[in-house]
Amino acid sequence: MNDEMLLLPPPRKLWVRALLMILLAAAFQLAASVLLFVAVVQLVLALTTGAPNARLQQLGRSLGRYLAQIASFESFGSEALPFPFSAWPPGNGQISL
Repeated sequence: MNDEMLLLPPPRKLWVRALLMILLAAAFQLAASVLLFVAVVQLVLALTTGAPNARLQQLGRSLGRYLAQIASFESFGSEALPFPFSAWPPGNGQISL
């Protein structure tokens, strides 16, 4: 037997994955709404103070990473479950495109 096959977790049942996909789709919509709110607040702050808020920048980055994790799971690109089943993605550092 191949050692690589022993390291893979057993496949998740399709009905469980479908339920998780529905729950994460709702989380995606909520997180996207929060990201829109953060973007509007950042725009207002940038207009009034001349600079964006550093904490809101980090929140925006972490929300973007969270949305990317959900999209990866939803499209069967990853089996890793995003928050709340794992840690919240960090918002520090730069986003590499």
